[in-house]
Formats: sequence, C-alpha cells, structure tokens
Amino acid sequence: MSDLTPFHLAFPVHDLEAAREFYTQALGAGTGRESDHWIDFDLHGHQIVAHYKEGMETGIETSAPVDGDAVPVPHFGVVLRMDDWKAMSERLIARDDTRWIIKPRIRFEGQPGEQATFFLLDPSGNALEFKAFADMNALFAT
Repeated sequence: MSDLTPFHLAFPVHDLEAAREFYTQALGAGTGRESDHWIDFDLHGHQIVAHYKEGMETGIETSAPVDGDAVPVPHFGVVLRMDDWKAMSERLIARDDTRWIIKPRIRFEGQPGEQATFFLLDPSGNALEFKAFADMNALFAT
C-alpha cells in the first residue's frame, strides 16, 4: 500500500473555522495552503480541500443498504491501518460533539472483506467513512 499516490477531493462547507477544528482536532488532519475561501487538509497523506460555499445545504441526501446499515451516499473517507482506525475511533468516541451515523463496528464479520468501519458527519453535514482491514489484502476481496 505504500506505493499508492494520494487522492485529491474538494468538498463544500458552510463554515471554514468549524471545518478546521473538526478535520484537525477530531480527525487529526494537518493543514496546508489556505485562503479566505478554502483550506487544504492532509488526511493520512491525502489532499482534501474544504471550500466555503455560502448557503450550502446540509444533510444526507440518500442512503443505500450495506450489511444491515443505511449507508449515506455520497460519502468519502480513508482506509486506515487498524491501529490508526482504533486510535481515531477512540478519539471520536471521547468527544461529545461527534455526529455518528454508524458507530464503530465490524462489518462482514467472518466473510471476505471483513472490515472495521464507522460513519460520521462533519460540521457541514458531509458524510465520512473510515475503515480498516486486519488484512489489507482483503480490501478488494470478493
């Protein structure tokens, strides 16, 4: 997995300072370049960019069933190493402002693609998923 190149994702937020606090404090992201209208974040080596959008609508538009859960669509996130996933989930559980959609759990237990996962909302209502595999070779298991 070390040969992966970072992805880039730009997404709308209604409050840049709330986004800064959430992505740096709750998720542990670093910051990069920024302006009055956007902030680059380093999310586990990937470049995500929060763009201020006045009048942005918040909330999940739709969901899809996955292993008994209503998974928000669209959503984005990162596949983490299991230790990093556990540390992030513990940090988020300790916060009283985490807006859980699906709390940390194991999905597809005992099946190909077994994974630890959780979903939450950022302050602007963007849905995020963070997952981890005990065996990273199971990422694309069928």
